[in-house]
Amino acid sequence: MPNTLDALLTRLEAAKNRFGSGAAAHNEKVLRQLSRKQFRDPKSLLHFHEALLFLRAFPQGPSVVSRAEKLLNTFHERSTKLRSAGADMSVFDDFDTSGIAGTTMQDTLTFDVVRWLSRRIPRNTEIAWGKEESDTYEEERAMASIWPRFIPLLEEDADVEANIPWQRWLDAARGGERPLNFLIRRFEQLPVTDRERAELYNSLCVPIRWNLDNLRFSRTRNWTRPRRFYYHTEPLITRSQVSLAKEFAQSAPKLTRLSVQDGEAVMHTIREVMAVRYRELYGTTLGDPNSVVRVDVGRGVVLHFWNLPPHRRLPLRAYVAGFTLKNGVPINYIEAMGLCDWIEIGFNTFYTYRQGETAWIYAQVLRSLRQLTGATTFSVYPYQIGKNNDEAIDSGAFWFYRKLGFRSGRPDLEQLARREEQKIAADPRYRTPPRTLKRLAAAHVFYELCGYDLSGSKPGAWDNFSTRNLGLRVNRRMADKFEGDSTKIRQASPAEVGRALAITPARWSPTERRAFENWALVLALIPDLRRWSTEEKQDVVKIIRAQAAPNEMRYLRRTQHHPRLRDELLRLGSCGADTPVRRP
Repeated sequence: MPNTLDALLTRLEAAKNRFGSGAAAHNEKVLRQLSRKQFRDPKSLLHFHEALLFLRAFPQGPSVVSRAEKLLNTFHERSTKLRSAGADMSVFDDFDTSGIAGTTMQDTLTFDVVRWLSRRIPRNTEIAWGKEESDTYEEERAMASIWPRFIPLLEEDADVEANIPWQRWLDAARGGERPLNFLIRRFEQLPVTDRERAELYNSLCVPIRWNLDNLRFSRTRNWTRPRRFYYHTEPLITRSQVSLAKEFAQSAPKLTRLSVQDGEAVMHTIREVMAVRYRELYGTTLGDPNSVVRVDVGRGVVLHFWNLPPHRRLPLRAYVAGFTLKNGVPINYIEAMGLCDWIEIGFNTFYTYRQGETAWIYAQVLRSLRQLTGATTFSVYPYQIGKNNDEAIDSGAFWFYRKLGFRSGRPDLEQLARREEQKIAADPRYRTPPRTLKRLAAAHVFYELCGYDLSGSKPGAWDNFSTRNLGLRVNRRMADKFEGDSTKIRQASPAEVGRALAITPARWSPTERRAFENWALVLALIPDLRRWSTEEKQDVVKIIRAQAAPNEMRYLRRTQHHPRLRDELLRLGSCGADTPVRRP
């Protein structure tokens, strides 16, 4: 066969699915041949890069790992050479392709991310000043409002003049300190809360540039050597081979809580993983290193999960974030939020690894989340299956979940899905049209563990629930009874609920009081709260205080053991549900 670059890349792509005797030697040979080739086309180089990462994560043998690592560790030389030759490097700056060693990234980052990034790679991070230093009127107004807090007499210029030389003012104030470091340090010294500090900084929309060089930080080298490699000598597990029912029937996976030091390392890793992909989640930025657990599920797959620190938690839902390592390579990220026995899950496998046992790994994520959270109802929100998400429509994401056993939360869409299944059964060549997939993506899909529901409710109890519905009810009450004044409702609700529960939270910690104030907004919607039993009231108080305690999962599990509260949450948070939910 010819050994042209295109032919070798085609052979390398086929190598992903080559197994059995001689597969490792064959694939290592292809990699060795490619290592001697010159890449003059960015797309070909990108193709090579992604195949290398896949084989590093799903290797057929030690020789493949060794060769892939050697090529990845020197990959920056290839991308640097291509850029120096004047190639169009924009192909390396997409969500799915960014973060390659030897390239530079630029984005507007939130305060917590930019502070972390500036400390993680200080010499490689800088403010990306534009030609006019500020590109929009809104950004200029934000700087004019905020910068005078730490740059004296700036108002003399910013309040009345046009074309303010912001960089000159900053350079005059910072002395010999790096501009970004000065800016971050000044914001840290502002006498405001963490949330207010982030809001002030974020309003500036400061563009940040970071150069990846040959850093471990880059997507190219952001992997570690596992305790033990798993080599694929047989074909990868396909979706058709995965049964959630069988996976849940296995013994529960073991959760190992990490030390704070190891938890910090995990948090650094996930922030790196997200930063080089232009992504950010609330829980990957603000995760609690004290809460990190590790789950080794086999086949070289290790999962990490964590929660939020008490002062950063959501008002009602418990939060879990996580990511997966396959032979030490980060291949996806995970987000889950829930109340009582219900959690809503987001699962995103990075483009490079979507051919790699995604369904089996997803099943292990669900098993682990079940063990961590105690949830028995798993929900996937519409965006994941295609609502306002063309990529999910193109990939047929709805069928990924459907074939694993998920059902639609809307009866009409469930019937539509069944009709589509009948068409597929009658004609294996049939493909669901994009228009139909978009209809199917209009509602959540659910997977319920029969026989595990602590409340004894019927399937479908959470189909119409949303914490957004709870929030909208609270705001309608604010409009009707408090003239739309959030201060008034936040003062009245804790007082009213405190009397109903016979508690005085004045001596609670600030974090506990904040949790109580948020919960009081919802509890004030329950008309018969005063008539609850003493035990039910005491258990509600324990739930509220648990939300401010170190272990967020204990809070979630407490909500699972209060049937009356669960019924009220379902009644108030379900669309069109205005009557109490009755347990069978």
